[in-house]
Amino acid sequence: MPLIFCLLLLVIPARAGELESARDRQDRAALAKLATGSPYQVALAHSYLSEVALELRDKREARTAAEAGIAAARQAIASDPNKAEYHRLLGTLCGQVIPADPLAGLQHGKCAKQEIEKALGLDPKSALAWVSSGVGKYYLPAMLGGGLDLALKDFEKATSLNPQLAEAWLWVGLAHRKAGRIPQARKALEKAQVLNPKRIWIKQQLEKTPAP
Repeated sequence: MPLIFCLLLLVIPARAGELESARDRQDRAALAKLATGSPYQVALAHSYLSEVALELRDKREARTAAEAGIAAARQAIASDPNKAEYHRLLGTLCGQVIPADPLAGLQHGKCAKQEIEKALGLDPKSALAWVSSGVGKYYLPAMLGGGLDLALKDFEKATSLNPQLAEAWLWVGLAHRKAGRIPQARKALEKAQVLNPKRIWIKQQLEKTPAP
């Protein structure tokens, strides 16, 4: 195996870990600095940056980051159209534009739905893709094909595929809480915190969920 390829295998997971760490501590400056390298790397950094901006209620930065990420994700897909993760990421980014700009919902909502479906078609065992699918349904009204029940079904599918995925348990908790099922919400959020104790957003959501 060529040495340069071996080095890339070491760099990519390390950079992904840096991105997750910056996302977990809501460090927007670090995420912006990490938005370099391959198109996928740039897209992932912008997705995390948009996610954190939404958590901090900065809709302007959330939209700017998501739109920058969309362009990079499309480049990644052009390089490998059969990579499920690239489609998942593009769908996630399209979905991230909508809370920041509801008027863009029609265009970006279609992109989000289509790309997540492509991701699941290519890799139906991708827990992250099921989370992304559930997030879309979480925010989409039932009359338009969304709703909490469908979202929760996707989140629980993700936990069954990867029980160690804190993101999936986080959204299980948020869905239960939105539905008024506080004990179930608390249990899921506690599970998420155990799996990822460094993520500020999980801690904040747990603090907002009263103990039964």
